Amino acid sequence: MPLILETIVTTLSDAGELHLVPFGLIGEDEGYVLAPFRPSPTIVNLEANPCFAASSPRDIRVIAGAVTGRREWPTLACAAIPGRRLADSFGHAEFEVAAVEHHETRPRFRGRIVHSAAHAPFIGYNRAQAAVMEAAILSTRLHMLEPDKVLTEMAYLAIAVGKTAGPREREAWGWIEDKVAAALGPEARVLGRDDR
Repeated sequence: MPLILETIVTTLSDAGELHLVPFGLIGEDEGYVLAPFRPSPTIVNLEANPCFAASSPRDIRVIAGAVTGRREWPTLACAAIPGRRLADSFGHAEFEVAAVEHHETRPRFRGRIVHSAAHAPFIGYNRAQAAVMEAAILSTRLHMLEPDKVLTEMAYLAIAVGKTAGPREREAWGWIEDKVAAALGPEARVLGRDDR
């Protein structure tokens, strides 16, 4: 299995409009690959402006927010490409698209790093952040998974949130719970409002 790094990817449209989305960068010997499924604003943007930035967010709410319709997060201009990157990040890398493997369903955009930078020290992991990230990914696959599987995984992930979350993680978890509950019903609410 390939290495996959969960990041926030930013691209610009031909008109200069920003698209911000959580994305797993696929690590390969030659670099990193973006492989979005069609239809995708990321594909349209990369075809018009073949470069992108990938940022490691300090705030897990960015990932949870982006999969629940909250995409307005502060960004800054990139250093080496015409684009923007997440402002509040541990670090980021800027890529030019070096090659494209065309596919009717899932093209692959091979990125070449042209700039990278660290912005904040990384002190340690928080289990709730990892749980929110997994729940965010799970929430994008509700159409593919059996409801029982989703509910079982949400219940397991909620343990880490209940034990180790700070206010940001609890808010992010609440957004994901709301999304899953809207699709599967109130039994998806594992943590009560008071536990958030």
